[in-house]
Amino acid sequence: MVIEYIRYRVRPERLDGFEAAYERAAGALRAAPQCVDYELSRCLDDPACYLLRITWTSVDEHLKGFRRGPVFGQFFAAIKPYVEDIEEMRHYARTSVAGPGGAA
Repeated sequence: MVIEYIRYRVRPERLDGFEAAYERAAGALRAAPQCVDYELSRCLDDPACYLLRITWTSVDEHLKGFRRGPVFGQFFAAIKPYVEDIEEMRHYARTSVAGPGGAA
């Protein structure tokens, strides 16, 4: 598995529609066999900043399977107005450093 992180900084006049766009795009992620899970988080310190985390079965499945597959068009149509707001988009591999915290 691979984790894709996408950092957004959305201009204030466009914030109202951003989460709704991802609600629409989420249907494509739910339908994509390459997508394990996803989560969109909003920064409390700077509400114009969002972080999208998507876990894919592999980089290849994401780039070749999902992006060339039947649901990508639906996904991209929903988020296309916000592509220019992307600050960073990268794939990451998990490391062995993980575990529960004290609140668990």
